[in-house]
Amino acid sequence: MAGRGGVFNDTITETLAWDGIVPPECQPNPSILRLTANLTWVEAHEPLHADIDYNKTNGVGPGMPFANTVLNKDPNFGVIGLVPCAIGGTNISQWQKGEFLYEQLVKRSQFAMQSGVYRAMLWYQGESDTENQQDAELYKDNLKRFFNDLRFDLKTPKLPIIQ
Repeated sequence: MAGRGGVFNDTITETLAWDGIVPPECQPNPSILRLTANLTWVEAHEPLHADIDYNKTNGVGPGMPFANTVLNKDPNFGVIGLVPCAIGGTNISQWQKGEFLYEQLVKRSQFAMQSGVYRAMLWYQGESDTENQQDAELYKDNLKRFFNDLRFDLKTPKLPIIQ
């Protein structure tokens, strides 16, 4: 999920805007890094996807609270590197092997793996697949194929995927 928490319709400008509120569980932490669109590591902060999902208004998403929760449970965990790839409003078919979004995800993940271990993936997608019956019916099989292809291409057959 690219993160739409705190995004609202500004009735004055008739555009979407982020309220800028960062809840405590989403606060930056020097032990949480993010991979930018140009493949550099920086300290992570909301909105995580601002330079990834750049055509949309981004807000708070699940990445920072997840990383902060891991560090709160195990302060000796070490550095967490988040690799944002989400593009809001996409269909699972856009994430299949050979499609641009899939290939970008693999490229970014492989780059991140040069700096450490790829321990898990957060997957929060699917709303766009409920807009028509056929997409909804195909979602489960497309998702399984996506997960299998990703694990194969990243050479991580047991990669945990948190959905």
